[in-house]
Amino acid sequence: MSESTNTATSGERRRGVGGRRLADAFSAVSAMPALAEARRRLLAACDHPASSPGDLAEAIESDAALAVAVMRAANNGAGPPGRVAGLREAVEELSGERVRELASGLETYDVLEQPGALSERHERFRRHAVAVRNATDRIADIARLANREELAVAALLHDVGQLVIAELYGDDYERLAGSGTPEDRVRAERRELGIDHALVGAVLIRRWGIRAPIAAAVERHHAPDATGHAAAIRLADMIVHHAMGSPTSVDAMREAASALGIDEDTLSSLLYEFPHAGAQRRRSSEPCPLSGREIDALRGLAEGKVYKQIAQELSLSVSTVRTHLHNVYRKIGAVDRAQAVLIARDRGWL
Repeated sequence: MSESTNTATSGERRRGVGGRRLADAFSAVSAMPALAEARRRLLAACDHPASSPGDLAEAIESDAALAVAVMRAANNGAGPPGRVAGLREAVEELSGERVRELASGLETYDVLEQPGALSERHERFRRHAVAVRNATDRIADIARLANREELAVAALLHDVGQLVIAELYGDDYERLAGSGTPEDRVRAERRELGIDHALVGAVLIRRWGIRAPIAAAVERHHAPDATGHAAAIRLADMIVHHAMGSPTSVDAMREAASALGIDEDTLSSLLYEFPHAGAQRRRSSEPCPLSGREIDALRGLAEGKVYKQIAQELSLSVSTVRTHLHNVYRKIGAVDRAQAVLIARDRGWL
């Protein structure tokens, strides 16, 4: 390729894309296919008479396309857009039959039966989305982040803007995005294309009518000063890249961890856990009956602390902590602290 052609291509990138092309790319990504096996498992869960909303939500979380279809439908029904924060709530809003109908209407891809660049692109996106979602869940445990169902959706959709840019620029974007750290990728996008995937993804999520904090977390998940959900996704994204052997910035990981109150020893443990932490996270099939303070007190027990230590950390009296834990035992049917911790962990509440 001549130097003049290179210059022209670079100039075309910097000028950006027209509104029509971007709208077409948004439409294409809005109709993204689901992995055939993920849809099959969701349909089986929908047909099982004992499946709960939590079971269906867990099946939906195996594929971002399924999550998008369900969240869009739940947030664009009779009520105001953006009212549904997470997938369990979306399933309850829609009903299992409606979820089945949505899943049945999706196109699918199968990397074994339909190998090719498009199915490989969607499968890379899906695998990374699920891995980041799992890492984010572990980070949220450590950092004690609230609104976990909302965070799960943001983690699944954090890179949806990459699919939009790939629709716009094809192989040019694949080459642009193929090397360097996540921060290098974003800088290259801004330099060469005049946009970045985090911003584009947030715009699309807002167009879908999905909750504004989810779009905000996606938009800021590469920001050096990210906090809260955005910082959790930023750190999870880097941990997953590290586990895959891709380049990552140690300083950026420390920065994101610090924003969440995670110290270096804990960060080292997180890096060790992945990719070993491949087990599916456990999810309760029913809402947690415990209050936030009761969960905090039980978490202290799970960490091997005595009542006095828990009380000091929570700025409560020892008698109040004792009351919280007695309430925990009563609510979940535990006879002692060991059983309470075991039950809570098994049901995904810790």
